Amino acid sequence: MLDRFTEVGLIDDAAFATAWVESRHRGRGLGKRALAQELRRRGVDDEMARDALEELEPDQEEATARALVRKKLRSMRSLERQVAMRRLIGMLARKGYPGGLAMTIVKQELDASDEELPLLNDSGLEAE
Repeated sequence: MLDRFTEVGLIDDAAFATAWVESRHRGRGLGKRALAQELRRRGVDDEMARDALEELEPDQEEATARALVRKKLRSMRSLERQVAMRRLIGMLARKGYPGGLAMTIVKQELDASDEELPLLNDSGLEAE
């Protein structure tokens, strides 16, 4: 029965993996590492998962991570810079983004946001 379903295209792990990656990346903002883990848990073959993840462009992954940081940063105005940095990097790590990418994006976004609305420094005063 399963062979027949596969033959007529009702069961297609590759299509499922591609759709899953696109949906979870766009909807939840997950990075490649988290997406690979989810696919593995759902029984998708490693090679199929790798192929589906290759369709996710690095620029797209970076843009999604940047959007997540910008959104979260809005609620962190009252935090010290180091606390905000640690929390933002942790958020991206939990969503499956590589550490180097997370650090770069967080630093860039914190620098850009400091120009608009400065975060607090270690003394609890606005950074100069």
